[in-house]
Amino acid sequence: MANEENDKQLVKETLDKFVILKKDFKKLEIKCFLSNENDILDSYLEFHAGAGGTESQDWAEMLRRMYMKWAADRGHKVELISEHKGDEAGVKSSVIKISGEYIYGFLKSESGIHRLVRISPFDSGARRHTSFASVWVYPVISEDIEVEILDKDLRIDTYRSSGAGGQHVNTTDSAVRITHLPSKIVVQCQNERSQHKNKETCMNMLKARLYEHEIQKKKKESDSIESSKSEIGWGHQIRSYVLHPYRMVKDNRTNYENSNPDKVLDGEIDEFLENSLYKYNA
Repeated sequence: MANEENDKQLVKETLDKFVILKKDFKKLEIKCFLSNENDILDSYLEFHAGAGGTESQDWAEMLRRMYMKWAADRGHKVELISEHKGDEAGVKSSVIKISGEYIYGFLKSESGIHRLVRISPFDSGARRHTSFASVWVYPVISEDIEVEILDKDLRIDTYRSSGAGGQHVNTTDSAVRITHLPSKIVVQCQNERSQHKNKETCMNMLKARLYEHEIQKKKKESDSIESSKSEIGWGHQIRSYVLHPYRMVKDNRTNYENSNPDKVLDGEIDEFLENSLYKYNA
């Protein structure tokens, strides 16, 4: 009707509203995919550097920053639970907690091996290097979910924190590591000055890990998931981030690509998350 009346202003307003409606529809559609009972929960993200020393350790820290930036840009709360710093740069391992609505639902498909190809800033010969790091995502389960943890199944170690936190943190054995002997799951926390608080955080993380482990067993996926964790290297990656000789980030499961890796590494990963939701809910 607006075209027939040559009302250009109404045509423009209608098209603008259509764009907004498409965005609103997409948000509602995505929310329909987040129907699992755990999807609404907060999430722990665990990072591990692969073989390769400083290169992979730097890559693990870059990945951690990417998810922290993604969360912060959307107003979510981010906590550093633990980190084991690299010898020269980066981190050998680290755990963060992201709190917000549907965090686990959005990030659960990010578990896996992430591959980086770039000219190494640590190589005096400026050669190209390939690095690997893993990301594992677990839900922060609510208090009313029962997970049986027996004292006899636990080994609890305390040690001196190696991270930031002031003189008290660095001079007392406040950091806590708990090993669940039957499953061989290990959790650690060093972000609080109190050993008691660190132990409490560790137990919450262990509860989450064991709960996720049982979910995967019920789905008969545990064997494949655990085998994929056995090697952080070639043939296992879910996504590749190539900075040289060309620039591209590609998800190997959905085949979605983005030609601006700088923005992706700066936390703009929504398109990857949404494509994963579409693929696994199609």
